[in-house]
Amino acid sequence: MVTSGLIHWILDSLNFHVHIREVCVFLAPTFSGLTAIATYFLTKELWSPGAGLFAACFIAISPGYTSRSVAGSYDNEGIAIFALQFTYFLWVKSLKTGSIMWASLCALSYFYMVSAWGGYVFIINLIPLHALALIVMGRYSSRLFVSYTSFYCLATILSMQVPFVGFQPVRTSEHMPAFGVFGILQIVALMHYARPRITRQQFMTLFVGGLTILGGLAIVVYFALVWGGYVAPFSGRFYSLWDTGYAKIHIPIIASVSEHQPTTWVSFFFDLHITAAVFPVGLWYCIKKVNDERVFIILYAVSAVYFAGVMVRLMLTLTPAVCVLAGIGFSYTFEKYLKDDETKERSGSTSSNVKDEKLYDKPVKNVKSKVEESSCPVSCEVFLNYPSFPA
Repeated sequence: MVTSGLIHWILDSLNFHVHIREVCVFLAPTFSGLTAIATYFLTKELWSPGAGLFAACFIAISPGYTSRSVAGSYDNEGIAIFALQFTYFLWVKSLKTGSIMWASLCALSYFYMVSAWGGYVFIINLIPLHALALIVMGRYSSRLFVSYTSFYCLATILSMQVPFVGFQPVRTSEHMPAFGVFGILQIVALMHYARPRITRQQFMTLFVGGLTILGGLAIVVYFALVWGGYVAPFSGRFYSLWDTGYAKIHIPIIASVSEHQPTTWVSFFFDLHITAAVFPVGLWYCIKKVNDERVFIILYAVSAVYFAGVMVRLMLTLTPAVCVLAGIGFSYTFEKYLKDDETKERSGSTSSNVKDEKLYDKPVKNVKSKVEESSCPVSCEVFLNYPSFPA
């Protein structure tokens, strides 16, 4: 509603007097176009501009997203997917550059996502998972430290300004993994700073002993805060994502909603269509040519596939990842095999031209073959084959 009011106010200030009803009706289609642009930029950062064009085309026509972006569909999810994709693009960009500016923009986009949709919890858990995976894989860098610390500090402060959220980022268990990864990142940065300044034996003692003590202390403090009531335990909705039978026993009202039922294979096909069969190819290409940012899309796809299988409603979060990976799959496959065919055609045309020079010795034929060898447009070829054209 704030977005609609802001658009109406801007248009009215520019003397484009549009009724607020029209703004509300066309809000979701407008943001679907912005989602396609954000998907293009995200895929471009992950792979190439060609893959970005494929991904933008796929998400523009994917039924899994168009069901929430048609004209008249005035729902929070209509603008939330744009905020989701744009936040992921800014995170990948900040990770590649190690820039505080891009990390700050990522935090601002996350703030917009928090104000728009409750699914922001998926972002604040996926980005820390990405950072943790890079640390475990031995891909820690100063770019990761700068981007994650800047993003986490600003994103936490900004999200607490939303009245509905309040102090949840520091008082609920769903937000604690992000804080835990923030602490681990500080420890790893300290270890990298101390490593060239102490001996190997001292470093191993400090690393193993410090990590064990701090890890155990963090677990004890967390359970103490939960027991004391300062930090809320994991909610029933969180448990229902991991145990499909939990909601039926403890929270029947959640299980009674049709959108919270497990997803069938028919839904996967009708919501994703051909991209459901192609996106494993893009996932394999990303695994085969892995780097820091492609680890993110791998984790995004794997986690989104699981959550989409648990709940029909979460197909909405799977669709962008499927479109990105399908775009990568189509782009890389076409780039690889079309180049091979083009090379074969060029080699075949070269051999045929050599044969023509050997077979025909007439001067007219030699002139004609030389003209055909040059980069002549289609119109020249038509005139060359026309009987009245002079030799």
